Amino acid sequence: MMNMSVIGSGTWGCALCSILANKGNTVTLWSYFKEESESLSKTRKAPNLSDFVMPENVIYTSDIEQATKDMDLIVMVTPSAAIGKTAEAMSPYVKEGAVIVCASKGFDSVTQKTLTETIKDKIPNCTVAALSGPSHAEEVAMKMPTTLVAACESKSVREMIQEQFTTDYLRIYTNEDILGVEIGGALKNIIALCAGISDGLGLGDNAKAALMTRGISEIARLGAAMGAKATTFAGLSGVGDLIVTCTSMHSRNRRAGILIGKGKTCDEAMKEVNMVVEGVYATKEAYKLAKKYDVEMPITEEVYGVLFEGKPVKDTVRVLMSRSRKNEIDD
Repeated sequence: MMNMSVIGSGTWGCALCSILANKGNTVTLWSYFKEESESLSKTRKAPNLSDFVMPENVIYTSDIEQATKDMDLIVMVTPSAAIGKTAEAMSPYVKEGAVIVCASKGFDSVTQKTLTETIKDKIPNCTVAALSGPSHAEEVAMKMPTTLVAACESKSVREMIQEQFTTDYLRIYTNEDILGVEIGGALKNIIALCAGISDGLGLGDNAKAALMTRGISEIARLGAAMGAKATTFAGLSGVGDLIVTCTSMHSRNRRAGILIGKGKTCDEAMKEVNMVVEGVYATKEAYKLAKKYDVEMPITEEVYGVLFEGKPVKDTVRVLMSRSRKNEIDD
């Protein structure tokens, strides 16, 4: 048995915590807010997961030392914007050789590094991995069939993660391309936001299919420029995650996009969704990365204009549809 903790008590954190706890492990679940930790301890009811009750063998805390000291396996599931500060707070207590699994998706807003790179910078004495793929917390909590990918440079670590998270409803694959897995997981949120905008505008299925197809091309183009393997984007953290996030109403990114397509501002849409919309933050970082690596990302550039420059949504459709003619494969 291993000492385990989950850092972040949102819907995905609670779902992952329950998987580890239901396998007989005693798991500590950390909440940023003391009130939320106390509520979970009393009710065992996870936020935004109706009819879901946390297992009995979960310990709740808002004390970062209690949640990280002497832990063998730590799963980080905080919003991407909080990863750096949270890892820095954890650093004094994480023991040598601990494995930290990042299940959040996005980029560091200061350095544009991937989240696992940021964690490693803050906690150099640990081994860092990523857990990603097409996975709505609501469905995982209901024990509906789901597949994920565990990515790490260390074969033994990714196989350990595979063993710890595998259940009869959750199948874990492994991949050594941690960079590609993280890029795919972060950038698909941008395309999901755009798919929602398309739905909000009433553009139809053809337009959404085009966004998804050209979106994965855009993601792979940046990923390759950054050093990731192109084949990774055809897998669970690329095409797989893109499909589920662009097509489901579980997706907060798509829901926010629908509201923007119907005329809401970015701030109004995020407030109405009332959950972290990672696609908004990912758009800002991807825009910077595209400039840094000199990669053409027209969809990202257009949605950046909508979110941060006040560009009318309908203008983006005209711009994208009137771009110069290209060969699909050579593009």
